[in-house]
Order: sequence, then C-alpha cells, then structure tokens
Amino acid sequence: MDLVFISPHDAIRVIAESIGREARRQLVGEVVRAWVDEIPEPELVGQYARTLADLDDHDLSMLAAWHASLEVGQPLANRDFLVRVFPSLGENRREALKIAAGFRGEDAFEAGVAEEQALRVVLPYLSDERATEIAQEAIELYCWDRLGSEN
Repeated sequence: MDLVFISPHDAIRVIAESIGREARRQLVGEVVRAWVDEIPEPELVGQYARTLADLDDHDLSMLAAWHASLEVGQPLANRDFLVRVFPSLGENRREALKIAAGFRGEDAFEAGVAEEQALRVVLPYLSDERATEIAQEAIELYCWDRLGSEN
C-alpha cells in the first residue's frame, strides 16, 4: 500500500517552482507533450486550430516546412491552409500539434509566462496515470537540476 500526501498534479507544480529555468523548460515540454497524447481524437483539429491562432509568421513558416517534409503537398505558412491539411497528416497529427504547441510554449517561455500558464491550463487534463509518470520524470529533473547542472 502506498502512502500519498500530494497528488501527482500538485507534485509537478511544486517541483516546477523548485527547479531552474532549463529544467523547468524541459518539464513544461513534457507536460505539454503528455497533454497532446491524451487529447481525444475528435478534438485534435479544434485544438490544432486554437494553437495555430497564437503563432507568429515565423512559427507558421517553420511548421509549414515540417509539413513539407511529410510531402502532403506544397505547404503554405498560412493558418487556414495548415488547419485544412491537418487531417491528411494521419499518424503525424499529434506530432504536428506537439510541434505547434512547442512553438507557442517557447514564445510564452521567453515572455516569462509559460510555466504557470501551461501548467494551469494543461495539468488538469492529464490522467492520474500520466501525471504520475510525469511526476517521476519531474523528480529526476529536480535531482539533475540540484546536483550541479548549469541553468
């Protein structure tokens, strides 16, 4: 029998507040990728469209270049085009959303709002099982951060 004093979701938040910038960036990235993995299939297109709405032209160009690598046609760095071709990405849809969310996260991270915003928005959607996995990774990041990594 396990004795638990804190939920995995809260443990992730506490650890995120206790680690340096680079470790926090990695942790938030893991949380966002886990969230994308847990989005139900019918909600993927809508979430992709919402994520693209916050991207700048440079990020859209980078995402279009990634689309081009999949040979889904001549991609345009245009939100409407990218959303329209999203269903044709098949198995790569979640990866496209992870990349787009990563761009969005980097912009927010540079503005100094990523950690709190991402954790507040995304953590509630993680299942307990996935949050437990991420909490274990967070503990490893905490040790890595505290045992002398440069941040």
